[in-house]
Amino acid sequence: MSNKIIKFAGFDPSLRNFGIVTGSLNLDTAEVTDVSIKLIETEATSAKKTVRTNSDDLRRANEIWRGIKPIVDSVNIVFAELPVGSQSSRAQTSYGLCLGVLACIDKPIIQLTPNDIKMHIGGKKDTSKDTIIEWAVSKHPDAGWFTKKVKGEVSIVSKNEHPADALAAVYTGLETDQYRQAVSMMRAFF
Repeated sequence: MSNKIIKFAGFDPSLRNFGIVTGSLNLDTAEVTDVSIKLIETEATSAKKTVRTNSDDLRRANEIWRGIKPIVDSVNIVFAELPVGSQSSRAQTSYGLCLGVLACIDKPIIQLTPNDIKMHIGGKKDTSKDTIIEWAVSKHPDAGWFTKKVKGEVSIVSKNEHPADALAAVYTGLETDQYRQAVSMMRAFF
């Protein structure tokens, strides 16, 4: 059996904190290597009186797309936790913008729900963010996780939840029928 290695990206989309993980994936063994993380952070403008909210949303979506486009161009497959509906109109706007950004991706996307990921990583639908972060850091400790140093002690910070969710999306996606079908087709080309 030959080792066919492809590049992947994992995304945890959010308008404020778009979590990203990249690496290499062996199509024959499903081994994930060379993992690195990134976080695209956008903020609403403070000039509310001079910039319309929809114009600011467009700017933020563009920042995200410009951040992920080079990554998308460099990978063969994407794993993404798709955002789910929300209770507020503001959160629904973020949901729509994130789906719009994901819709621009011209690579196979393995789609996961937050519940899929929580069940895969923690075995229950209410798996905590801390559990997912701990799992991700232990799985790939050299991925470049965000840390802070206080009184000589280095600790992992909470904003790792976004790239940790992206990594969890990758590992969850590897177990799906959608991934197995994509791999069957990719083997013919790689």
